[in-house]
Amino acid sequence: MNSAAPAAAAPGADDAPRLRLVSCNILAGGSIRRYRDYVTHSWKHVLPTGKRANLDGLARVIGDFDLVGLQEADAGSLRSGFLNQTQYLAEAAGFPYWSHQPNRRVSRLATSSNGLLARQQPDEVLDYPLPGRIPGRGALWARFGHGPDALVVVVAHLSLGAVARARQLAFIAELLERHPRAILMGDLNTSANSRELDVLYARTALAPPPQAPATFPSWRPSRALDHILVSGSIEVERLWALPYPVSDHLPIAASVRLPVPLARPS
Repeated sequence: MNSAAPAAAAPGADDAPRLRLVSCNILAGGSIRRYRDYVTHSWKHVLPTGKRANLDGLARVIGDFDLVGLQEADAGSLRSGFLNQTQYLAEAAGFPYWSHQPNRRVSRLATSSNGLLARQQPDEVLDYPLPGRIPGRGALWARFGHGPDALVVVVAHLSLGAVARARQLAFIAELLERHPRAILMGDLNTSANSRELDVLYARTALAPPPQAPATFPSWRPSRALDHILVSGSIEVERLWALPYPVSDHLPIAASVRLPVPLARPS
């Protein structure tokens, strides 16, 4: 886990009860416009061609948000030109704080990671590997504030298989069950009203979203696989997909209002 920060966060950030959130599976900066691109453009997945320009475009899209969760960000390998994409996006979009969690390395060809970009400095950041038959999935856990009013944010990218997802969701439920104000965002690879997520809604304060915008595939969205789930005490003012079809997933965004400002140590 790495972070970079200036001497101070933006003025007034501690007092703002409203947060703008976005979660993006960025496919390591790759471009997919149709299903056959997975095969015909497969060479692009292991080379850095065009990826930095895609990241620059994404940086312009996410620059108005307060918290950004990233999945499938390359941590520095051949396919990204040995660029830490989480750090690059943080600097390009003007986020003073960033953390990343490398999960899977394929030699020097590819390294996948979760990432978190923030306007306010997290008070604690933890890195959890997720259970699964094939290792390489993780949950990036961050806490903002102190005491019972603290906000816990988890960024995760779950497995394609239902059995592995069930184990991973049970693990995430354990991470969040003692936190009354929580946000889970990421590519969960299942719908928000699936029975798989019942364990989260039963064991944590997370609640099903009022509606779930379709995010996959990005060129013709028909499935809601990417989610921003929040505790019932957090008001969701708006939840929508961003029209930025570069990855095979659209980013999902939310405007939420916290019940109280985040408490900081005196």
